[in-house]
Amino acid sequence: MFEINAPVSNVPNEFITALQQKIDLKTKPQGSLGLLESVAFKTALLQGTLSPVFTQPSIIIFAADHGIADEGVSLFPQVVTEQMVLNFLNGGAAINCFSKQHDINLKIVNAGVKANFDDIKHPDFINQPIANGTQNFAKQAAMTAAQCTDAINAGANIVKQQYQAGCNVIGFGEMGIANTTSAAAIMAAILNLKGQQCAGKGTGIDEEGISLKAAVIDAAIKQHQLYDADALTVLQKVGGFEIAMMVGAMLQAAELSMLVLVDGFIASSAALVASEIDDNFLHYTQFCHQSEEQAHQLLLNKMNAQPLLNLGLRLGEGSGVAVAYPLLVSSLAFLNEMASFASAGVSDS
Repeated sequence: MFEINAPVSNVPNEFITALQQKIDLKTKPQGSLGLLESVAFKTALLQGTLSPVFTQPSIIIFAADHGIADEGVSLFPQVVTEQMVLNFLNGGAAINCFSKQHDINLKIVNAGVKANFDDIKHPDFINQPIANGTQNFAKQAAMTAAQCTDAINAGANIVKQQYQAGCNVIGFGEMGIANTTSAAAIMAAILNLKGQQCAGKGTGIDEEGISLKAAVIDAAIKQHQLYDADALTVLQKVGGFEIAMMVGAMLQAAELSMLVLVDGFIASSAALVASEIDDNFLHYTQFCHQSEEQAHQLLLNKMNAQPLLNLGLRLGEGSGVAVAYPLLVSSLAFLNEMASFASAGVSDS
């Protein structure tokens, strides 16, 4: 489906040595810039240059509704998904504030909202619904195999367009009432965990609501026989159209050697699926923050991911990506602009 190479296979060993030396010989103790050094190294490796730059930074928000909302797993009604899409387009959401603050291009995608957006003409809106929401996966598969494939391909094509417009660093957000239930079910099935280990507050439900969500997840995994299923089958049976589009978008971005910025819990569930599809995918990712969702730390650990921030966020929308982006810019600033011991005339021993 996608051809993702390990980044080190694209550059000679001499380049890797030169890159590490450039980082180590800056006027600082080795390793003293922590994660910023790791980000700089990864970005330079992906771009194949000792002087990497970010061009046309972008965040794509995929929005869709979920039939599983019928089981009472969310505090808010599904109409909120439609309302928030309109809020994004009107510039009123948190992600609008943060992306504007940091000059990040923002696109909103209708991946499958229970609404009709045919009359909306907006330069940053992509109206490409697979269907008007998924089915209730407590009763049947969330989507057909064909719909799952269509969503993955749609996400990939959207990223291709961003790449062709000059983008080389991209993050993904989402909006969809009840999508934390889908994300938790994906995590539980792939990692062979119980619903209680993966279900969280989502829109703000209480402990009773979390227990209900966990029970719904366990029952669905048993019904669809998912504990031994492959990741694509899990995605089809309990996923969402926005998550499936994110999977395709992430894999396509990695294939194009773009730096993939992963947001919170739901985006991380898409990254988990992508990593199951291609072992090399995670080399192209930077996880931006640890969500307040109780299972996110476990999910990050399973992917050996070290996020940049832990601010107690659990909003989604790509908000963690936008807030973390300036740190990535700082990582390239030190690599490209900081003096070396030799150029500054400073003793390194």
